[in-house]
Amino acid sequence: MTEQGRKSGAVGGAVGWGVGVLVLLVALPLAASGRLPDRLATHWHAGSDRPDDSMPLWAAALFPALIWGVLALVVMLTLRRAGAGRGVPGWAAAGLGFGGVTLLGGQASVVRANLDRADWHEAGSVTGWVVGTLVVAAAVGAAGLLAARRAQDEPRPAADGPTLDIPAGQRVVWLTHTSNSWLHALAALTGLVAITVVVSALAGLTGLPFLLAGAPFTLAAILVLGCSSVHARVSEQGLDVAFGPFGWPTRHWAAEDVESARVENRTPAQAGGWGYRLSGLGTTVMLRGGACLVIHPAKGREFAVSVDDAERGAALLNSLSARHAR
Repeated sequence: MTEQGRKSGAVGGAVGWGVGVLVLLVALPLAASGRLPDRLATHWHAGSDRPDDSMPLWAAALFPALIWGVLALVVMLTLRRAGAGRGVPGWAAAGLGFGGVTLLGGQASVVRANLDRADWHEAGSVTGWVVGTLVVAAAVGAAGLLAARRAQDEPRPAADGPTLDIPAGQRVVWLTHTSNSWLHALAALTGLVAITVVVSALAGLTGLPFLLAGAPFTLAAILVLGCSSVHARVSEQGLDVAFGPFGWPTRHWAAEDVESARVENRTPAQAGGWGYRLSGLGTTVMLRGGACLVIHPAKGREFAVSVDDAERGAALLNSLSARHAR
């Protein structure tokens, strides 16, 4: 995937997050309407568990969605004015993450407090749920900020690239990045299912604890997201391969431990599928069919990763390995 395509994909992910949160904010109280009073408690006395204000069901469903719609629209218009090709800046990722989780958690808390109550005056407390929501929202916002900054600050190789004749004492670094838009979409879809299940459990619409209900889908989303992009780096220290938007986990091979590196064309069928695959060929990180950087380490099985400019990476790694051998 090109740099422009990767940044456009990040903007598309932000749009998908905005639409998903909007739908959930409206759908959650409507889905529980049969177990809710005509008016919902929506405000509580400060420092008290007693509600002091309410809204009709339709207003309780639309008011948070309106707040979120305005916030998301402002962010999207700002991004459009700045240019979508620049990707999603850190402040936007943090704001969308924090705001979306806060509103979803607040909506789930309101529904849970009013669930199976005859009158809104009988609604339960939301203090503990709101505090927990703010903690999670802060963590999500920080994660969005970190991922956006890492993507923007990542160094890129020059267009002409380094030569393989490395002068004595000079350090050379080769960098590349590959991502799979289909795996990103699958991770986003699985993550949306996880959020829906967790929010529904928080609102009391399911009989399962929210951690147990969302654990399988959350784990699946994290695993798919971790295998949907990869960064490869060849330097004096050897080869480093980092996975996912946060560059973690990573695998490292020292230059002196690499016996040889080559380029080999592989297909998903040969590797056994997409993502991180184990097969008779060894380990393959398959994000797109075609040229792969393949290393033969001194110990262990061969490792291959489908990245752009694999020829230059293999040649540089062989040169560095030979230098260490001498």
